[in-house]
Amino acid sequence: MLLDFNRLGAMKYVLIGITAAVSLFLMLPIVFIAALSFGSSQWLIFPPPSWTTRWYGELFADPRWLGSALTSLKIALIVTVLSVVIGFLAALGLNRGRFAGREVLRALFLTPMILPVVVLAVALYAFFLRIGLAGTTVGFVIAHLVVALPFSIISIGSALDGFDRSVEDAAILCGASPWEARLRVTVPAVRHGLFGAAVFSFLASWDEVVLAIFMASPSLQTLPVKIWTTLRQDLTPVIAAASTLLILFTMLLMLIAALVRKGRPS
Repeated sequence: MLLDFNRLGAMKYVLIGITAAVSLFLMLPIVFIAALSFGSSQWLIFPPPSWTTRWYGELFADPRWLGSALTSLKIALIVTVLSVVIGFLAALGLNRGRFAGREVLRALFLTPMILPVVVLAVALYAFFLRIGLAGTTVGFVIAHLVVALPFSIISIGSALDGFDRSVEDAAILCGASPWEARLRVTVPAVRHGLFGAAVFSFLASWDEVVLAIFMASPSLQTLPVKIWTTLRQDLTPVIAAASTLLILFTMLLMLIAALVRKGRPS
């Protein structure tokens, strides 16, 4: 039963005020970081004595920052592709399969979402040390894929739940092979679920810092790790500039995902 907001009377203004206060409280740290990135002081001082774009220039002129950003982008793109492909196959099996242990397998796939990430990071780091993948791109991809895959399975699985399988069966009756029908009928029908899986998988890798700290090496660092290590050594406003761009990029992707979801036909 939906609550009629207009019937709350004066209480609705209280709820609006509480919502605005909570939103402001959550947004203030982001606003402060953005303000610090334009401050003229070489230290993180608020309020800034004056304004400048100098730190953004230093950020884009430093090959170490650009290299970390490109590393993050490369790993995130690889993770996104693998997560969507594997997630689609896994969601298809979990959605349509009728086999013993299906729910146990589903719970196993979703375990990384509830497992403390530091526990997962330590376990993967110890395992990768034994097999020689610590500090490698492959190690990064596997570690990030573990945390991104549950988002793909949930997103694609939800889309498959709303898909009329009889359309796929009709394509098979018309002469298409089972996998041809899935690729040419099912995949386009659940494209919004695939897109959501891609966005969340990308962000899961792009913003991940705990796993990345354990996987990093002196020659291989993602952007969040670069921000973390620089923050421990120096309080330069370049960190604020990098963090601001990271936040803006993440918000942009979330906005695109929301717009695509809003435009999805019912």
